[in-house]
Amino acid sequence: MMDWTDRHCRFFHRVMSRETLLYTEMVTAPALVRGGAMHLLDYNPEEHPVALQLGGSDPAELAEATRMAVDQGYDEVNLNCGCPSDRVQSGTFGAVLMKSPELVADCVSAMIRAAGDTEITVKCRIGVDDQDPEEVLPDFLDRVAQAGVRRFTIHARKAWLQGLSPKENRDIPPLDYDLVHRMKARFPQLHLSINGGIASLDEAEAHLARGLDGVMIGRAAYHTPADVLLAADSRIFGGRNPHHDPRDVALAMISYIERHLGQGGKLAQVTRHMLGLFAGRPGARHFKRVLSENAHRPDASARLIEEAMAALA
Repeated sequence: MMDWTDRHCRFFHRVMSRETLLYTEMVTAPALVRGGAMHLLDYNPEEHPVALQLGGSDPAELAEATRMAVDQGYDEVNLNCGCPSDRVQSGTFGAVLMKSPELVADCVSAMIRAAGDTEITVKCRIGVDDQDPEEVLPDFLDRVAQAGVRRFTIHARKAWLQGLSPKENRDIPPLDYDLVHRMKARFPQLHLSINGGIASLDEAEAHLARGLDGVMIGRAAYHTPADVLLAADSRIFGGRNPHHDPRDVALAMISYIERHLGQGGKLAQVTRHMLGLFAGRPGARHFKRVLSENAHRPDASARLIEEAMAALA
């Protein structure tokens, strides 16, 4: 979700759901510790609960980045062991860490010591390249759990570090949901969430009914946010939805956009995340076109939202 789940996207998603756990884009520990890029930790207080996703492979550096995250008030710090991009491979982190569970154990041990009461979690794949997931995944979970991690999110696909692009790695390797469910049976003491290809609350509820502890939805929550998030609080958490109609969500974003513009921000920085709000509904194409074509104008204001909504049925 690099370049997708920035703080504007997360605020927008929080307007639709108070209960879901939101994750940042992956932030590298070197960028924070060596680069001093503290702006990467910025978020809005309304985003809670929110988790910082870290990339890195140096235990001391990850520990320091964790301390920074804790000082900023993040609810969780997640170590990414699943991203397959060339950039993370060259830095020896992301999915390549599936090959080094002992290093991951060292990393999370250092992070846990630095985190105090803030939980350290891991997101991983079922394996990489020619690894046998039936052997690799349980060994990885066991070793990292022994280091103190109790919560994992498992992307139910292998990552091919050579030969497939990051985009292809999200689609081409076959999904193996059953393997993730077998891991829950094998490690009942662990909190295991599933990720990969899940596009609806119906699918999420089916995985939860089979015994998993959580479901992570990425692309569907971004491209069709109302379908995934507007009913999440009631259907998944047994609570009350803050809004029922995507129109109300769009209108609720106006005051946020006005604050952002007042601080020198650009309209498109927020509206680019809203393009799918009315996906599948009459007038959705007009809404998307108005925002896409006009949000970059120097004189564009938050009222463009109301103009974009004019053709909605």
